[in-house]
Amino acid sequence: MTEKHHCTCCADRARRQTVSIRQNVRIARDTYRLRLVCPEIARQVLPGQFVMVRLPNRTDPLLGRPLAAYDVVSGPDDQPEALDLVYLVVGKMTGLLAAMEPGHALDVWGPLGNGFPPSATEHLLMVAGGIGQTPFLTLAQEYLGLRAFGDPPRQVSRADKVTLCYGARTKEYLAGVDDFRRLGVEVNVATDDGSAGHHGLVTELIEPVVEESPGARIVCCGPEPMMRATAKIARRLELPCQVSLATPMAGGMGICFSCVVKVRDASGNWDYRRTCVEGPVFNAEEVDF
Repeated sequence: MTEKHHCTCCADRARRQTVSIRQNVRIARDTYRLRLVCPEIARQVLPGQFVMVRLPNRTDPLLGRPLAAYDVVSGPDDQPEALDLVYLVVGKMTGLLAAMEPGHALDVWGPLGNGFPPSATEHLLMVAGGIGQTPFLTLAQEYLGLRAFGDPPRQVSRADKVTLCYGARTKEYLAGVDDFRRLGVEVNVATDDGSAGHHGLVTELIEPVVEESPGARIVCCGPEPMMRATAKIARRLELPCQVSLATPMAGGMGICFSCVVKVRDASGNWDYRRTCVEGPVFNAEEVDF
């Protein structure tokens, strides 16, 4: 089943700002939630978009890092005033980021990317591995009818059900599970070591969930092998599926072409697309994994 997908956001709408950290708290093993005071960016964010983050006045590391928008925080006037990002400490940049405290400054530009299309569905099935749950909290809020995102706010038809299938190496790395459950999302967990939920791969949870609710749309983010397997399952079940790619990128503005991914175009031929501006969300059947 093919779902038409549009690139709805270009980098020319992005803002570049030096912003203040309000919170930087550990929420799981090596995993932190970073809250940035940036109302202009927060107001524009759509589910699935990301921002680039860089340490100010430093040349090492030189480049910024892309981090998915996890949530938008409203102020006393119910207007967006801050943006939550969730990151895993895996290298020098994120290690330095974890040491930063409230009041410290960061260079941020965004929102960037196209995000998830607001396609109507009876059942939204979100499949995440590792840190791949981060683009899904805002998306879940939309499809549960709890909140609208963007400027102006976009309208999304409410789903009857929203499910998160979330896999990690061990229970210590499961981050934000309670955030999803508080919204009313059905959460199914898988761990490689069996320390929480299903003992095995998160992709093994997909078909049992779909059997209970056949009219599903799948969205997926995480390690490439997991996304490849999810795309294969969706194709066999004839379900629409979008994947959010985590291709390394330098600027996020579409200039350097360092984040290209091989995709099949409308004529059926292979071409290359920039993850930062024409992604990070693509129809799974178009991507050459």
